Amino acid sequence: MRTTTRIALAGLLAAAFATTPAIAQQTLKIGFITTLSGPGGIIGETMKNSVELALDHLGRKVGGLNTEVIYGDDQFKPDVGKQVADEMLKKHQVNFVSGIIWSHVMLAVAPTVTSAGTFMIGTNAGPHQLAGNQCSELFFTTSWQNDQTPEAMGKYMTDEGFNDVYLMAPNYAAGKDMLTGFKRTFKGRIAGEVYTTVNQPDYQAEIAQLRATKPKALMVFYPGGMGIQFLKQYSQAGLRGQIPVYSVFTVDEISIPALKHAALGQFETRIWSPDLKNAANAKYVADYRKKFGKMPVFYGAQSYDGIMLIDSAVRAVKGNLADKKGMIAAMRKANFNSVRGKYSYNHNHFPVENFYLLKAVAGPTPGGDPVMEIQKTVFANHKDSYSQECKMKW
Repeated sequence: MRTTTRIALAGLLAAAFATTPAIAQQTLKIGFITTLSGPGGIIGETMKNSVELALDHLGRKVGGLNTEVIYGDDQFKPDVGKQVADEMLKKHQVNFVSGIIWSHVMLAVAPTVTSAGTFMIGTNAGPHQLAGNQCSELFFTTSWQNDQTPEAMGKYMTDEGFNDVYLMAPNYAAGKDMLTGFKRTFKGRIAGEVYTTVNQPDYQAEIAQLRATKPKALMVFYPGGMGIQFLKQYSQAGLRGQIPVYSVFTVDEISIPALKHAALGQFETRIWSPDLKNAANAKYVADYRKKFGKMPVFYGAQSYDGIMLIDSAVRAVKGNLADKKGMIAAMRKANFNSVRGKYSYNHNHFPVENFYLLKAVAGPTPGGDPVMEIQKTVFANHKDSYSQECKMKW
């Protein structure tokens, strides 16, 4: 009887010791989808760079696990993004999918990922559908819902007494959300609303139409290369001194080196800036500049936070990747040092956070590029406008 007991006990101990290294030796797999080619490639590069920096800061182990990141190029196309996600899920069997710049791509990718029972951690695109009736326990974002940033600009321009404001944006999901958000909080008269072709290279016809309308101000959403082209042509048309431009996601640390003095005086609203005063942001900005030789941008800051959110979830369950309920509970706490400072999650898994007014001002180096600086807080702890459509409760 004693011999039997010893054998059974030895077997239990052996099983316990075998289980512990198995968890420790797991490899966490993250599929990160962004745009790595074409005009949007410069945005994708800063997102990928920030993921790599986050991995450096974590000792290349997310949640204490050996980590493999598989990068995928969506080529700005929803069907390609979905194909990339399918490959990550089936071939690479990733535990998390993250990234996505564009809302029309996110609307194809997120349902593909969450319906497969896998986490989707968005780090930029925030289409209203995913904040509302398509919300999911498996979807979190470290950015914002599309409408929120222009809502902050609409509030600021209303407070400043603007009227007769002309609106312009590219004709796709995010462009429509952005102008919807602005109109939700702007109380003055809209002088015109124009949607242009995505990645349109020439805006001369639209600028001529704008000039003829003679609005008091212009508010635009033109991310990446679209913003560079539009603002250069707007300046060349001589309108900068006549009709002031206010914008969202148009003037940033990507476009400023191309725009240079044409960016000076530009006002933007957003959740993050290199000059935000917190320890995590100071380390992120300094180390990004040291590693990559240039300033980071909000796309990257949000992607860095995405990896840190995943890290907090995996650590909370001690590396047990099968414990999805535990990871959901952990991510809902946003218990990590975000580069934007402390924020919380609404019940739809979209952040409740601050939105700031930024201005492009002369940089510290004479003759150098302008820099973006925070001027004021427009919204504190701002919730998105679609959460009431989300039926998720917790």
